[in-house]
Amino acid sequence: MNIADLIAQALTGHPDRPALRRDSTDWTFRDLAEIAAGGARLVADKEAGHVVYVGVGSPAFPVAMFAAAYAGVPFTPLNYRRSTTQLADLVARLDAPLVLADPDAMADPRFADAMREAARAVIDTEFFVDAAQARRTAPPESSTVDSSAPAVILFTSGTTATPKGVVLSHGNLVGLISRMGAAGIAQLGDTSLVSVPPYHIIGVMAVLGSVFAGRRLLYLPAFDPAGWLAAAAREKVTSATLVPTMLARITNHLGDQQADVPTLRIIAYGGAKMPRPVLERALRAFPNVDFASSYGLTETSASVTVLTPDDHKNALASDDPAVRARLGSAGRSLPGIELQVRDDTGAVAPSGVTGELWVRGNQVSHAYLGLGSALDADGWFPTRDRAYLDDAGYLFVEGRADDTIIRGGENIAPAEIEDVLIEHPAVRAVVVVGLPDEEWGERTAAVVVPEPGCTVEADELKAFVKQRVRGSRTPDDVFFRDDLPTTDTGKVQRRVLVAELSAAHS
Repeated sequence: MNIADLIAQALTGHPDRPALRRDSTDWTFRDLAEIAAGGARLVADKEAGHVVYVGVGSPAFPVAMFAAAYAGVPFTPLNYRRSTTQLADLVARLDAPLVLADPDAMADPRFADAMREAARAVIDTEFFVDAAQARRTAPPESSTVDSSAPAVILFTSGTTATPKGVVLSHGNLVGLISRMGAAGIAQLGDTSLVSVPPYHIIGVMAVLGSVFAGRRLLYLPAFDPAGWLAAAAREKVTSATLVPTMLARITNHLGDQQADVPTLRIIAYGGAKMPRPVLERALRAFPNVDFASSYGLTETSASVTVLTPDDHKNALASDDPAVRARLGSAGRSLPGIELQVRDDTGAVAPSGVTGELWVRGNQVSHAYLGLGSALDADGWFPTRDRAYLDDAGYLFVEGRADDTIIRGGENIAPAEIEDVLIEHPAVRAVVVVGLPDEEWGERTAAVVVPEPGCTVEADELKAFVKQRVRGSRTPDDVFFRDDLPTTDTGKVQRRVLVAELSAAHS
């Protein structure tokens, strides 16, 4: 099945339902299908073997994605915040790429020249949409693309090595969407507000999920809390996808007030760990809104687990500590997904015991671009995340295996300390990292962002931790900062902090 077949289903069920807002005009699903089919003709005319998207979230993004699908070539959105040299290097790794770039980027002669040198052709995104609209045509009745063919290629962040291209097939993506969408189809008038980056797997799945469910897509290219709240109210938004950093900024903007978004029914969040206090503030700020979260990676086509709205409600209302703790979990596995936690010997760990998380299912990528498969002989994918499962199958992710601190021969997961410190009333955000130490090998350092207007001493925070966990988990050092370095999806850049703190310490 081709991801463009998701539009075919929409044409069968609700062809005249609004699908996209471009400027002040709503496009129906029929409009989207025919314009994307027109875009596929342009892709074919350019003899492109690949469609690359370099831009912010906008209607051009789904048009380009489905145009590539109709044309039978892979689609790759790139992080437009990368340098021109980095972008050109990635484009050069692809087969006969057609680059679609935002007008602002094309206005930079250095960028435009570099793209023309690396690609088969370069087109302004707005020009591409206009040209596709001028060539609009009926989409093919059935797909000729095999489900195992590459649909989307996403490059990893590449913070410590050359970015790897994760190859996601049509079957990977459609399989996940079909399972997640089975819970319910949107009603007429439902609108999804999308403000996550288009080059992230969450941005890709936001498009596919909305098309499958029959929701109108509304893009907010530049996120800010006030603008998000205004757009959600003005456009009668019913669902939204956010990363934890965005939700934190919204709740900070609201303060003690509740959000005035009467049509909003559900907020989905993911992409990074959600601090418990932020989630609890959000639940108070949106008392009539359901919350759902998920865990996954680019290699798993996003979600492999989901913490449902009922899970959130049950955890919040429970007096059982084990049940209440699930508010900080990643939920339980989706149908068709298997999870294993393996210890250091490779054996499957019992519930409650931390190890490395492995995942298996038909939505898991089978290959990296030019590098082959990362799966073991039985089809399991190593996530490189440290995690454990409770007795009911809820997944608790403690962080990357590479982030584990080894202090005096003892393994310490940063999350063990972070989950305690974030509960201190004077702490807004915190990350724990390991720093080189001659005596212990590594020492634990807590980097804290205080709540505005609050003053707290390092010794007070150390004592707060020591009262709640083993003494070896007490931070050796506490540093204070105004903010933390993060990626666009809110993941803390631990290696940046380690480099900065190590340089300052030495």
